[in-house]
Amino acid sequence: MPTRRLSALAVETHKRRPFDSPEQEAHLSVLRTASVLEAPFAELFRGAGLSGPTYNVLRILRGAGPGGRACHEIAEHMVTRVPDVTRLLDRLESRGLVARTREMADRRVVTARITPAGLARLAALDRSTLDLHARLLGHLTRAELRTLTGLLAKARRPPGE
Repeated sequence: MPTRRLSALAVETHKRRPFDSPEQEAHLSVLRTASVLEAPFAELFRGAGLSGPTYNVLRILRGAGPGGRACHEIAEHMVTRVPDVTRLLDRLESRGLVARTREMADRRVVTARITPAGLARLAALDRSTLDLHARLLGHLTRAELRTLTGLLAKARRPPGE
């Protein structure tokens, strides 16, 4: 009886037997890949006094322009889900990177805007983040990147949703 060859993920994680299903292996492979790709970004952002989620919030607010974005909308734009956007905004505001104001038309709505200091912090990271993307994924062809992106998007949309 021929033995099954272990996958790259099984070898990397020192697994002795094949995975129980291709779905399990794919899921764990996505998690492993996300972890490997995220670590250098976490280090880069930490050097700038940010975390991945706080960096993401600043990017969202920069993209929103001078009008800012209602605080309750920020979570919808986040790349990764976080349980408490308010706490992220508190930290960014205490450091002068974000300002929040209560809207006069509807006092329940609080709008967050990036400050000049927040814009400067992002500008200082722009080249480094692009370079890091290139270093981590530049060995893939454009066609491979499109395929990967498409497959990941498809995986995020399970049937029936």
